Amino acid sequence: MRIWVNGELRDAEDARVSVLDHGLTVGDGVFETVKTVGGRPFALTRHLDRLARSARGLGLPAPDLDEVRRACADVIDANPMALGRLRITYTGGLSPLGSDRGDAGPGLVVALGEAARRPDTTAVITVPWTRNERGALTGLKTTSYAENVVALARAHEHGASEALFANTAGQLCEGTGSNVFVVLDGQLHTPPVASGCLAGITRALAAEWTGAQETELPFDVLERAEEIFLTSTLRDVQAVGRVDGRELPGGVGPVTAKAMRIFDERAGNDLDP
Repeated sequence: MRIWVNGELRDAEDARVSVLDHGLTVGDGVFETVKTVGGRPFALTRHLDRLARSARGLGLPAPDLDEVRRACADVIDANPMALGRLRITYTGGLSPLGSDRGDAGPGLVVALGEAARRPDTTAVITVPWTRNERGALTGLKTTSYAENVVALARAHEHGASEALFANTAGQLCEGTGSNVFVVLDGQLHTPPVASGCLAGITRALAAEWTGAQETELPFDVLERAEEIFLTSTLRDVQAVGRVDGRELPGGVGPVTAKAMRIFDERAGNDLDP
């Protein structure tokens, strides 16, 4: 594997960042995960726009998006694969120990790993912890992901692939690395960004292409929704067959099946929508 680290491609065994990088010591960094298909990234422009927004929200210098694009292209060319997970990480760089940021400039790492197509259906659980819709990092895709690590580990312990959060107001919010859609009376809904959820790239495309409504939803909507599906970079659109102990009848429901079909068709016709 060849990885881009701060200006150049390196072999994996030589791809190192300092132990004093602020992204490591205090989680001062932002990132994007981009799907690659046949050596081409999907929705890269949208991902880079969000990377820049996240960096701005965290107070990091604006990333040089031309450099990020070059890094992505070089890493993809150096690591050919059919389906990949491209990870772009942009950090506060070398800094003193503690929360103060140094003046050495930001760090940039781009890596690519192989991915497998997700199953059409999955199981999810709900967790007792909440998203803070008013927090300083709300809406930013930062490297401070320990909360998600804990929740996802619990999901795996219960035979699920994802954990879903409410926000502090008791509204449905998001998963550890996904957005959630529900079908009520045949209509498709997803929580608004104001709920505290990440403005997912796949979420935005799925909502645009299917006409889903942004709706404030109580967390217990998961107990009565006719269909539920998740969206994320590597899930695309994935049906939920079980929430906690509740089995949803019929596997992939008709609204979800239509959303899957629309997303596959539209994404296949335009790799940078």
